[in-house]
Amino acid sequence: MHISWILIIIGAFVTRYIGFEGVMPIRENSTSNMFLSEKTYLTVMVDGDVNGEVVRKKLEDDMLLSEHVNNSFTWNYDLKNQPFTIEYVDFIENAKEDLIENVNGDQFLKIVEASGGDRHDHFLKWGDVTSIHNILFALNNPTEGAININILNDELIINSPFEGDYLRMADQKQGQLIENSNQTLQLRSLYNVAGLQFVFPDDIINGKFEIVKSEEAGVFNDGLFLKISTENESKVIGLLGAKGIVNDFKQIRVGNLDFLMKYGSLEYELPFEIKLNDFIAEKYPGTEKSYSSFMSKVTVLDDTNFDYDIYMNHILNHKKYRFFQASFDPDEKGTVLSVNHDFYGTGITYIGYFLLYLGLLGIMFFGKTRFKDLAIQLEKVKIKKKSLLVFFLMFSSIAFSQENHEHAKAQNLKQIDSLIVNSPVSIEHSADFGRLVIQDSGGRMKPLNTFASELLRKVSKSDKYKELNADQVLLSIIKSPYLWYNVPIIYLKKGNDSIRKIAGRGKKEKYASFVDFFDDKGNYKLSTQLENSYKSALPNQFEKDFIEIDRKINLLFSALEGKILKIFPIPNDENNKWVSFSELETNSFTGIDSLYVKNVLPLYLGSLEKDIQLEDYTNSKKLLESIEGFQKKYGLEVLPSKNKIKAEILYNKYDVFNKLFSWYMYIGTLMFGLLIFQIFYENRHVNSLVSFCKILIVSLFVFHTLGLVSRGYIAGHAPWSDAYESMIFVAWATVGIGLAFGRKSNLTIAATSFVASMILMIAHWSWMDPAIANLVPVLDSYWLMIHVSVIVGSYGPFTLSMILGIVSLILILISNEKNKKKIELNLKELTIINELSLTVGLIMLTIGNFLGGQWANESWGRYWGWDPKETWALISILIYAFVLHMRLVPGLRGKWIFNLMTILAFSSIMMTYFGVNFYLSGLHSYASGDKVITPDFLYYSLAFVLILGFFSYFKYIKNFK
Repeated sequence: MHISWILIIIGAFVTRYIGFEGVMPIRENSTSNMFLSEKTYLTVMVDGDVNGEVVRKKLEDDMLLSEHVNNSFTWNYDLKNQPFTIEYVDFIENAKEDLIENVNGDQFLKIVEASGGDRHDHFLKWGDVTSIHNILFALNNPTEGAININILNDELIINSPFEGDYLRMADQKQGQLIENSNQTLQLRSLYNVAGLQFVFPDDIINGKFEIVKSEEAGVFNDGLFLKISTENESKVIGLLGAKGIVNDFKQIRVGNLDFLMKYGSLEYELPFEIKLNDFIAEKYPGTEKSYSSFMSKVTVLDDTNFDYDIYMNHILNHKKYRFFQASFDPDEKGTVLSVNHDFYGTGITYIGYFLLYLGLLGIMFFGKTRFKDLAIQLEKVKIKKKSLLVFFLMFSSIAFSQENHEHAKAQNLKQIDSLIVNSPVSIEHSADFGRLVIQDSGGRMKPLNTFASELLRKVSKSDKYKELNADQVLLSIIKSPYLWYNVPIIYLKKGNDSIRKIAGRGKKEKYASFVDFFDDKGNYKLSTQLENSYKSALPNQFEKDFIEIDRKINLLFSALEGKILKIFPIPNDENNKWVSFSELETNSFTGIDSLYVKNVLPLYLGSLEKDIQLEDYTNSKKLLESIEGFQKKYGLEVLPSKNKIKAEILYNKYDVFNKLFSWYMYIGTLMFGLLIFQIFYENRHVNSLVSFCKILIVSLFVFHTLGLVSRGYIAGHAPWSDAYESMIFVAWATVGIGLAFGRKSNLTIAATSFVASMILMIAHWSWMDPAIANLVPVLDSYWLMIHVSVIVGSYGPFTLSMILGIVSLILILISNEKNKKKIELNLKELTIINELSLTVGLIMLTIGNFLGGQWANESWGRYWGWDPKETWALISILIYAFVLHMRLVPGLRGKWIFNLMTILAFSSIMMTYFGVNFYLSGLHSYASGDKVITPDFLYYSLAFVLILGFFSYFKYIKNFK
């Protein structure tokens, strides 16, 4: 294993100092053999006259600069005994060159135009002529064929060779621009001349161009300021540039030397050419920007030409260069390939990885290792023990209470509620309706039952309304939307009384209706608060509450208006788009198809009204079947199979992960109680009950496994691709590891059950969305099965070790002279299992982390990018490696310090998972830019561990030293 680390380090050295990488943009039907370096460089050419001969010196080095660190550097050189210094001054991210007012500067007139949909600023210098999109503009320099601007009687005059018009923005006054006529120039007016629209926002000003920070989004340049000094002069120069940008040299003369300088990427030349024949961006059905994959169809032009398709996880290898699909142009007419030249570094590193995996797995299965020694010690402890001594009394009861909902006292609201609840569609027919397929906003095809469940859960935080299930509620909303405008179904979060006040609801009321958020004139009551909330880059919790309630209201409104019910496939649509009834007019349905889609839903709803009274849904069912037939006729390509639809409906019905939380807790709690009783009394019936609890936990684990398999089958990908899925997978891995070690310790199984219930409880908190979603292209890979399952699975053993550490410290805390021998046996057993669990977790985390490096290298050509997830996984590896090796350090040996450290070390796993995924930005972030509030229970947990560690230490010294 040590050889593997040596090879990995050598491979990293070769990659760092010999290999190189970059990006290669190519437009369709274009050919290129150039690519841009991944690194940014400062390049300097120094020219000087030495004895009548021009001499040049080239300086170049890569730069890694940031506003947030100390970037200081100094270059001291000479050109034929003429010394000079280049010194760092400042660095600005998101920089641009702009005109800054200066009384000593030249005179400029600013012109703003928006050709191509993007704003462009142009500055017309006094006495110059400038071409803007092939139209000449001249300032105080009369030019034939140009739009001439001059000053006459202290007034700006415009004379145009083209006719046009203008619109004054202040008062919306319109005017004509007469050809070849002097007219007063209208400032802050929109001119439309010769197909170009432009504005003169300000009068002529004196100024100089300087590099300044831009507040606009989408600015990709940075600004680097350098001080250049020779023997008798110093000057400061500003350079624009960044990764992926190649700018021209900027020239400055200092003393007797001329400096040509630029900052940005370098251009590398390939020994062959690549032609982009076609770029194909595939989207999820019915979406505009939700991409399922993208591919570059290229031709390699070399001694022997050949065609190749480059897409995510399918790379082009040629002459030791590797090409990866990295990105593409917004218009989907060009590609951006990632280029990597690291043949030898990759080979050496992969050999090192393979030996590392072999060595780590060998710890558990081959030779005389610490892991096998611990297993032998555990067997000896079991033989020594006359009865299993267990203790755990550490959990607080969690009570879920549902406040009684207070209905409005108005008689009409009671009547509305009566109409909804007393005349519902039958459960059987609503189930038929729930099997109808819908296309969601992300392009996922799913049964209406899933959409109904998600709608009700997101809006009301419940799976049903009164006695109505989700399918019945959705059908009622579609059938009688006017009733639901007044139904209090929108859940009001606790703690924000401002929302309740705006909605006119009491402090104890949990629900509001749609109409509560609109005044008598139809104005949206939340508009003022939302304007500020959405503008905030980092909204506070108060602002986030308003955003959350706004999303609920809009989701409910979409359902009430029927806009979200996309059940009709557009015939022969290239992107398999489906539309709702309200969108039919704007889409291409013709002939009999147009007649059908415009009438079938009203016919169905009318039939439904009659069938409710007759309690016979034969006609309505026939109409549903006809809609299903229409979906099969035009949407078969994206329509899920009947088995998949049935599986998803069963998955929604049983809600297995939500129910498992309660059952894991109930059975784990019962088992703990029985084991506590066993400490003091040996009883055959208690032993039987403990065994029964073990069987129940194994059964729950089987259901947990079936739930994961079902979710994977329904989603079409491995069920650990987002925050919710990773949590339920961690819970599964925790139970699996606990059962594996639980053969030797009932306490481990009880602890496992409790921990799994806590993990599943967190998974169902409001900030995790349990909805199944489509994958982004990079995750649509077999590497998701390998890397994520291993690295996320490692959190299970670490979580088990943490809870075993807590139990061990509590055992120490309750020890006394009478029971310390029994406690010591249990403490030794738990500590051994703890170390075994840590070893398994560390092996999985290490292998998983390096598998992630391989995935990254195979997907976009980079093993390690110091992404926060990679970095914190490495930190966790180092921390747990230290904990496992503490037994070799004098002063850090002993069961108390080991168990305490397994608890504290778990904070690194919390940071690796929650901290990175929700607090930091990076490739693994789930937060989407939202500011995350740290839950108070984390502070309480830390305080609990420190107090427990402090008091258990003195008991450990007294009874076990």
